[in-house]
Amino acid sequence: MDDPVLLTGAEGRVGSAILADLESKYDWRLLDREPPAEESSSDFFVADITDYDAVYEAVDGAGAIIHLAGDPRPEAPWNSVLSNNIDGTHNILQAAVDSESVEKFVFASSNHAVGNYETDERKPELYRPHDGFRLDGNELPRPSNLYGVSKATGEVLGRYYHDEFGLSVANVRIGNLTEGHPPKDYERGQAMWLSYRDCAHLFDCCLQADYDYEIIYGISDNNRKYYSIDRAREVFGYDPQDNSAHFD
Repeated sequence: MDDPVLLTGAEGRVGSAILADLESKYDWRLLDREPPAEESSSDFFVADITDYDAVYEAVDGAGAIIHLAGDPRPEAPWNSVLSNNIDGTHNILQAAVDSESVEKFVFASSNHAVGNYETDERKPELYRPHDGFRLDGNELPRPSNLYGVSKATGEVLGRYYHDEFGLSVANVRIGNLTEGHPPKDYERGQAMWLSYRDCAHLFDCCLQADYDYEIIYGISDNNRKYYSIDRAREVFGYDPQDNSAHFD
């Protein structure tokens, strides 16, 4: 992709993982509500995604958007997820369409959008290698908190903007992103672990592949898994290198 790529929420953990491997690969525009902790060689927009005019300034002329910004707290209250995660995502999508330059929108969704599939009857077996239960992106949302509701709503907003305006939309339901090694003594975290390098690789695939509207899971190729990564492999060419079992 030759056109600039806008990365919102660039100062967060996911943004850091992406830029660690891909900073030199793309012409980045970075957006965050706070100034960067370190000087950046990329264009940096200090803006709140609830401010449409500021969002449009950052979006206009970009060819793709990776949208990470929002309130990431699983316990975030409704007023915050409504403003930051739902209205903010709507602003980014609307600016993408209004700019007429954006072709791809990659949305950082979350495992919390489907957290209530982890029922008492399924746990803890679904976190173990022998269990065959899989979520593959075709299931309906089943949020486990209001943050998950906001991520499911973001996916639906993306569906609308794809169907009405032809925007290519990839929704990545991110698992448990940690640097260095997966969580220890935490079966659930190991089953949904996403390494930093696999995270960067997956979002790179989302910028490179051709697709219409997709929901995929963002985890490494763990022996323990209850999210399928088949669709990410087939449509996006995702080839994860890490496995939480290697750290047991």
